[in-house]
Amino acid sequence: MRRADRLLQIIQILRRQSGPIAASRIAEELEVSLRTLYRDMVSLEATGVPIRGEAGVGYVLEDGYDMPPLMFTVSELEALMLGARMLDGRVDDALSRAAQDAVAKIANSVPDNLRGALIDAPLFAPIWTQQRQIEVDMAEVRRALRTESQVEIDYLDLKDQRSQRVIWPVLLSIFEQSTVIAAWCTLRNGFRAFRADRITRFDVLEKRSPKPRKTLFAEWKKAGAGRYRRPDFTKDKIEKLRGV
Repeated sequence: MRRADRLLQIIQILRRQSGPIAASRIAEELEVSLRTLYRDMVSLEATGVPIRGEAGVGYVLEDGYDMPPLMFTVSELEALMLGARMLDGRVDDALSRAAQDAVAKIANSVPDNLRGALIDAPLFAPIWTQQRQIEVDMAEVRRALRTESQVEIDYLDLKDQRSQRVIWPVLLSIFEQSTVIAAWCTLRNGFRAFRADRITRFDVLEKRSPKPRKTLFAEWKKAGAGRYRRPDFTKDKIEKLRGV
C-alpha cells in the first residue's frame, strides 16, 4: 500500500470508530509496524488532521473533521453491491428501491474502469427459504426506529395465542428464515425478539420511548440479546429466533 493511501486509510479507520482505538489495532489492520504507524500519525497531525492520542487509551479523530469523499476501492464497491443484493427480497420494496438507487448514483460517480466492479460484482446472496408473508408495513417499522417512537402491536406467538403489547423498538434484524424486530417489551418488562410475520397490527404511537434508541441498544447488547447479530442456524437456534 502506498503511503498516501495508508494515511487516508488511517483516517477512515478513525472515522468508523465510536471511541478511541489502540495503535496496535490500527497497525495490525494496515499490516505495518508500530514505528511506521507512529510516523504516519505525526505526518497526519502536521497536515492539520485533528487526531488526539493518549498513551494507554488510543487515538481518536475529533468531531467536526471532514474531508473530500474518497475514491472507492474494488473491494468497497463489491461490498456495496453485495449489500444491495442482500436486501432484494428480504426487505420492503421502498428500501430495496433505495438500495438500487444508491447503486445507480455510485455507478455514475466512479470512473469507467471501476464501474464494472460494481455492476458486475460476482457476489450474490440468493434466498434459499421462503419467509412467511409479512403483513406489517416495514417502512413503518423503520420510521418507528428513526423517530424512537413507542409502538403498539398485536402479536401471535408460536402457540397462536394473541397478545397486545407496547414495545420500544431497538433494531431490525433480517435473517434468511425470518425478519425480527428486537425491542423492549413493556408487557414482559424485558427485551424480546418479535417475528415480523407474526405481528398482525403495528401502530406507531406519538409517544417517544422513555429512553433513546442508542441507550436501549447498549442495554440490549449488555443483556446478552446481541447473540442475534451472528445467528447460528442450527435447528435449536432457529427455534429460538422464532420469537416469544
